[in-house]
Amino acid sequence: MTLFHREAQPSGRPSGHRGTADPSARVDAARVDSGGAAAAQADSARVGLVTGASSGIGAAVAERLAVQGGWRLVLNGRDRTRLDRVARRTGGLALPADLTAPGAPEALVTAATVAAQDRIGLLVAAAGVGWAGPLSTMPADAVDRLLTVDLRVTVQLVRLLLPPMLASKDGHIVLIGSVAGSLGVRNEAVYSAAKGALGVFADALRQEVRGSGVRITHVVPGVVDTPFFERRGVPYARSRPRPIPPDRVADAICRAVAVGREQVYVPGWMRLPGLVRSAAPGLYQRLAFRFG
Repeated sequence: MTLFHREAQPSGRPSGHRGTADPSARVDAARVDSGGAAAAQADSARVGLVTGASSGIGAAVAERLAVQGGWRLVLNGRDRTRLDRVARRTGGLALPADLTAPGAPEALVTAATVAAQDRIGLLVAAAGVGWAGPLSTMPADAVDRLLTVDLRVTVQLVRLLLPPMLASKDGHIVLIGSVAGSLGVRNEAVYSAAKGALGVFADALRQEVRGSGVRITHVVPGVVDTPFFERRGVPYARSRPRPIPPDRVADAICRAVAVGREQVYVPGWMRLPGLVRSAAPGLYQRLAFRFG
């Protein structure tokens, strides 16, 4: 099956690529301003793919990488309007798609590689959804969607991007986890499970690629002030910890990419509850039952 075909564009506009591994898995290359599509950047720049780039951590990472320079950015998200705005601000190429659709991860990787005319050297997997409430009340389709977006899609993207990285002995994969995956959070059982699995996936993958030139970074943010809570339908209501801006997480990610850090907690003190849990599990459980 042909994944992509080239469409004629009105004169004066750059051509795009439309990919359909399945009719429901369409990936469109959005037009960007004359300031530059990714293909117009310097040939020496590396190609970075950021998912979840229409808002929150993904958008903040795209903007930080653009300021940093040296990257040709390919941006994915579901909200085309917001994604186009981020692409215009960063000079990136927008490839909007719902990655839960059958064949969508494969279509995205192919479209990104074709559009950039190069292999992907960096993946920042920032797409994610949440759901809050007792597991006994969680609809089955919400379980499936959360596990697909927060775990399955990321694993599939890594599986697709890893072989060319290994062949070139160079590449960086950044996986955005959550403190909920390190500790487990009441009324977020499935989200905690997905993020916990992602952390173990990062550990196992790091062992597999050791010495290959490919680096794996697992980022563990605390509460981040993004549209995440609004979209899950339940606002963040705790007084502590206070939400941090997504720019702070993006700064930590870009530093980790620059120096090759394997694991990053944002803020740094977020690693302390996990240490308490390991050193004194009984005490941790009592505190968790009391404070949630």
